[in-house]
Amino acid sequence: MANPMADNDFLIGSLMEDSWLTLEQVAAACVVEPTWLLRHIEEGLFPHAECLSGVWRFSDAALRRARRMRQLERDFDAVPELAALVADLQEEMDHLRTRLACLERLP
Repeated sequence: MANPMADNDFLIGSLMEDSWLTLEQVAAACVVEPTWLLRHIEEGLFPHAECLSGVWRFSDAALRRARRMRQLERDFDAVPELAALVADLQEEMDHLRTRLACLERLP
């Protein structure tokens, strides 16, 4: 199975993990419009997004979440809450796959 995270996702996530950026810069990294991102933040769909004096910090997981949610909304005409729920399920599946891979490597 192909890795769902592209190389550029890893690079952007690694660079942004400890960076504080403007909303426009975060939106560009997430490949979404700034108004879309702000609306979803205000609706509480990115609970770990931090804002301090107009600059934001997003984790690499939040970047993937934004991309997934936007794709679900666009491809399936999903409402934001449903896209967030599906993104939650995808994140949990990713986590479980990682744990399973670790267990399979044990002797």
